Amino acid sequence: MHISKKLETFLNQKVEQYNTPAFIAADPICIPHSFTQKQDIEIAGFFAALFAWGNRTTIINKGRELMQLMDNAPYAFCKNNEEEDLKPFLNFKHRTFTPTDILFLLSLLKSHYAKHDSLEAAFSPVSLKKDEDIGTALDGFY
Repeated sequence: MHISKKLETFLNQKVEQYNTPAFIAADPICIPHSFTQKQDIEIAGFFAALFAWGNRTTIINKGRELMQLMDNAPYAFCKNNEEEDLKPFLNFKHRTFTPTDILFLLSLLKSHYAKHDSLEAAFSPVSLKKDEDIGTALDGFY
């Protein structure tokens, strides 16, 4: 694939602009950046991406609130939560995300991590069946 020099220059400028600690601190990407364990990062990133529309400060605050509800250990929480642990989520809302939505996603993640070490298993080309694309994989994950 050939990229024009103008487009290449533009994209390189954007990398310089956004790939900095100063930008990350004020962007929802700071949520997964606050973790070091792969699974914590992917869970935090998953929720940050789901929440990422609207006001960035609100998205960051709600992402942090959600991580706190998971004791700032989202992978351990998703793998090991019990019904009693889910009660605080009955009060969690973000824009169109209701407590039911969050509880459903937590159940989905618990089920997924019981069978797989990573969310990559749901979306990687290796996990796709013959003639299946990422869209189909996302449908399957749902």
